[in-house]
Amino acid sequence: MTEKHAVGQLRRLLPMAMSYMASGGSLIVASAAQLITFAILARFLGVEEFGLYVAVTAVTAIAIHLCGLGATECLVRRVARDKSIYPIMLGHNIILTVASSVVLVAIGLVVLPYFYPLSPDMAINVGATLLLLLTNIPLVRGILLTEQIFLGHSDFRSANKVVLSFGLARTAAAALACLVFGVNTIAEWVVWQFLCHVIVAAGCVYSLRNLGRPKYGIVGEEIKQGLYFSIPFIIRAVRQNADLLILGLVTAPEIVGSYSVARRILESSYLSVEAMNRLIYPGSARASMNGLHAAMGLVRKVAIAAVSISAATAITVFICAPLLPLLFGHEYVSMVDFVRILCWVVVPMAMWAIAVEALGAAGHHAVRATVMGGGSLVGAALTAWATWYAPPTGTFISFYVIEFMMVGISWAVLLRLARSSRSQSQEPVVDAPVEQGKGA
Repeated sequence: MTEKHAVGQLRRLLPMAMSYMASGGSLIVASAAQLITFAILARFLGVEEFGLYVAVTAVTAIAIHLCGLGATECLVRRVARDKSIYPIMLGHNIILTVASSVVLVAIGLVVLPYFYPLSPDMAINVGATLLLLLTNIPLVRGILLTEQIFLGHSDFRSANKVVLSFGLARTAAAALACLVFGVNTIAEWVVWQFLCHVIVAAGCVYSLRNLGRPKYGIVGEEIKQGLYFSIPFIIRAVRQNADLLILGLVTAPEIVGSYSVARRILESSYLSVEAMNRLIYPGSARASMNGLHAAMGLVRKVAIAAVSISAATAITVFICAPLLPLLFGHEYVSMVDFVRILCWVVVPMAMWAIAVEALGAAGHHAVRATVMGGGSLVGAALTAWATWYAPPTGTFISFYVIEFMMVGISWAVLLRLARSSRSQSQEPVVDAPVEQGKGA
């Protein structure tokens, strides 16, 4: 390799490296802020209230994937290819987000106050539940939509600002509520949480003012694609929360709390890979316009980088795990062991995530939904059974079995579709016969 070629290659890679560091840095800082928020609430709410908060949050985590019916994906994919379509896609997103939010909040308001009462007083219980639902469904979806809009425009700096501001705002709200005003119940905390999200959402609306006004209407062909995109995440959310629900029934509150922290650490560890995916997705969508096979070179490079990054992250978490009691409290005696067991799961998670993101960027949402949805359905059943049969050891074993199963299935499907795409691109094009009298 000549010096000139090496310099040229370095110049091409440097902008992507800088974007990744900025994207990864914003997600990591936001994740650290979220972890601090989690720690503050764990300390001040206490074991019983904190366990209830985790359970309710798990339910709304499923609802957030239903909100909008997966419309944000088509916004990123189509705006990345043609920015002039942004007003139409924005209007499509707003309509679906508002309509689905109304239905989800109404259902939640009927169900949650009875299964997860936030206060013995019925009026406070219903009011607190309403605020929690409004916060965790439409407001969170609107903030996430803002991030996706900037990603669709390849404005990664603004997308990073949204993520960073959101994370820091929630930490500031928790610190102010608990440390300054002594909030120690969920019913009190949800008021602070709601006001925080309203302020962040208002800032998001203001930040989008120069991108254009929405044109309201439903883009019919994207409804099915959006459902294909969102359903796997809904099923995955069910799978990810099955363990918490079963553990809550068969183990002590300390086990549930320690496991919840370990899960939160795992989710935070995955952000190092998510930072790469959010940068690569628009480029993969453009690269795959001529067929999935055209993007496979990029996908393989990203996969190697993702495995390296996730392995380095797992090692770091394993080494730093003994410091966590200083943050969350020493009453969570199982936390360090749980974190060290789960931290390595991020490596297979990164491996299969790259494959399914490539399928999504290429528009293979039905296949992607089948892979993720099927894996999550099997995973939910396996996790529930293993957790019930041998908690928490069975839970940990099921985690690794499911993630490596997903690696094998997702890459097998991706490579098969890439081969099919390559074969189709190499087929000779036969000109249609010209009808007499209509020739050029």
